[in-house]
Amino acid sequence: MLTESVHIPIDGDLRFSASLTRPDDWQPGHGDAVILAHGAANTKENPLLVAVGDALANAGMLTLRFNFPYADRGKSSPDSQKRLEATWLAAIDWVKRDAGCQPVRLVAAGKSMGGRVASQLAAEQRLDVDRLIFLGYPLHAPGRKDKLRDAHLPAIEMPMLFLTGSRDAFCDLAYLRPVLAALDPIPELVIIEGGNHSFDLPKAQADAQARCYAEIADHCLRWLDEERAP
Repeated sequence: MLTESVHIPIDGDLRFSASLTRPDDWQPGHGDAVILAHGAANTKENPLLVAVGDALANAGMLTLRFNFPYADRGKSSPDSQKRLEATWLAAIDWVKRDAGCQPVRLVAAGKSMGGRVASQLAAEQRLDVDRLIFLGYPLHAPGRKDKLRDAHLPAIEMPMLFLTGSRDAFCDLAYLRPVLAALDPIPELVIIEGGNHSFDLPKAQADAQARCYAEIADHCLRWLDEERAP
């Protein structure tokens, strides 16, 4: 597979960086593509995103990992909601119109903030993709379970996959399960045992980290295959 650096335009002269990975046998118009967005405290080079993106590409899917503009500038504070949304939309538009991409299905996958922004766009019917994958959905801030980020989720009509670590301080499973059960269609929920919000395992299990990322990628591939079946 081949990975190349690209720069996608947004807001006039502003551009953001992305890494595009094409499988060796990629043919435009004959495969699926997955766009992966990072969380608030990391970038497109986050080990989880790189590992999952590479695994999906090895399975025949085109992948695009992108940086939000603030990450390209080396800033720690995220861009405004408007710019975060505009970046997502620009990434989707670029993949759809680039002659070397042209996927049959387009999937949006986001780590924490990246997934939350995608979900808000989907709820407003502004996210032109076929599926949504959440890699650690930030249902609430740590210790703030009284303020859930779930009000917009019922408006999302496309299939969704939620992957959550069993130690995720941003997503108490006792709160997430009833939220998902009330949605239509009901999303699939996968619990990664031992994972925190970034799916990092406890130090005693550090040697299993690569296998953890591989497990996450396997769940994504299985779910996408099942969703493809008639």
